[in-house]
Amino acid sequence: MPAYRVVVRRGPKVDKHAADTLDAALELLERHARAAQTGPRRATVDLHVRRFEPVQQVAARIELRGGGLRAGVDVRGDGSAEAWTGRLRRVLIQQREGESPYDALRRRVDPQSASVGP
Repeated sequence: MPAYRVVVRRGPKVDKHAADTLDAALELLERHARAAQTGPRRATVDLHVRRFEPVQQVAARIELRGGGLRAGVDVRGDGSAEAWTGRLRRVLIQQREGESPYDALRRRVDPQSASVGP
């Protein structure tokens, strides 16, 4: 049984992938998130009561589960991405200068393998 699972949500479609190590799971997560970032952009949704700009919409959510860990990356409708942790309540991971959301996620969940300095 794999130690980690990566769940990719794009609209109504859900794909689940398995990984034996945290490093492999993080690489899988980054690959799927970067693919989602290059996908089609979302348009503004106007409900006459409220408008949702592309940056406010989650186009894809890639979640990492396993080892008591719940974390992931949300790809926004404008192609931007942000990392988060948490299960019921998501907490954004603040990116440091020059750090990608993937580096920030790696720093938070696996400090030993982080490639970005303090």
